[in-house]
Amino acid sequence: MGPRVIIRPPTPRDAPAFLAAVAASRPLHHPWVTPPDTPATFATYLERMTAPQHAAFLICRRDTDELAGVVNVTQITLGPLCSAYLGYYAFADHAHQGFMSAGLRAVTRHAFGHLGLHRLEANIQPNNAASIALARSCGFVREGYSPRYLKIGGRWRDHERWAIRAS
Repeated sequence: MGPRVIIRPPTPRDAPAFLAAVAASRPLHHPWVTPPDTPATFATYLERMTAPQHAAFLICRRDTDELAGVVNVTQITLGPLCSAYLGYYAFADHAHQGFMSAGLRAVTRHAFGHLGLHRLEANIQPNNAASIALARSCGFVREGYSPRYLKIGGRWRDHERWAIRAS
């Protein structure tokens, strides 16, 4: 939570607004991410994110409750590792207005506090300057480079590893 945003889990009633925001954001998302874009893929996303090793958050404007973006915390591993991966994306109507940085900071605080994590890692395609700038502005540091790391849009893509630690 913050003065500009609220973070909350997505629910089935978010489907119409979520899917409309994804449709309006296709040029912004391509080729970086492929978010759920049909009622069926949104339902599958919700089901997957209810597993204990995942947590999904909608970034909502505090003043209007409009969806500004998404942050997913996935592959949560506790025990000696206490780490997880992050995926995130803005929605076009709210991009480059500071909502994602406020939301990512709120999710990071939640992950280090409520979820008890020690480390979060975001893997970002090297040409995705906006995503790298967001991670950097939220305190993430570049740890390395992974060639052909993730398959996105049918292609294996190189990624930079960005991470932040609780201490």
